[in-house]
Amino acid sequence: MAETTFELPGNIGAEDHLSYMKLALSLAAQSPPKPTNYRVGAVVVDTATNVILATGYTLELPGNTHAEQCCFEKLAEKHGVAASHLSEALPNQVALYTTVEPCSQRLSGNLPCVDRILAIGGKIKTVYVGVHEPEKFVSENSSKRKLMDAGIEFVHVAGLEKEILEVATAGHDKST
Repeated sequence: MAETTFELPGNIGAEDHLSYMKLALSLAAQSPPKPTNYRVGAVVVDTATNVILATGYTLELPGNTHAEQCCFEKLAEKHGVAASHLSEALPNQVALYTTVEPCSQRLSGNLPCVDRILAIGGKIKTVYVGVHEPEKFVSENSSKRKLMDAGIEFVHVAGLEKEILEVATAGHDKST
């Protein structure tokens, strides 16, 4: 299968959710295709200043890392704090853009991405998602409910679902 390429947005305007999602999708395309996980891209934005704080994609960092996890680990390293203390370093108005809904369960035993978001202590005000997590690996993802219960807005950014699923499932057996 030929690698899909995406035109990266230039200067992304505040509230241009589709362009931020396109950026996240371009990151997801950098993740190596594997049959055991989704290729996901994520972008963390300071919404007060419209500055991108971090980007990440599945398996960008060593280990079985998810896109959101990569963003948070890079931010923790940048600010010289443990990932568990990231709330001390982040601004108060942060948004997370992720091509696929954050996981609510990790079959590997790693901390689910939704729990990583919640651990940041309310700094992330909104999570923008391109698609809900398909039920191939884990059924009944509870991330949306957990985020909303914590007062974090959960917003679906429509328009790229086909492209996101194509990238996310590259390397998967499509015959089943």
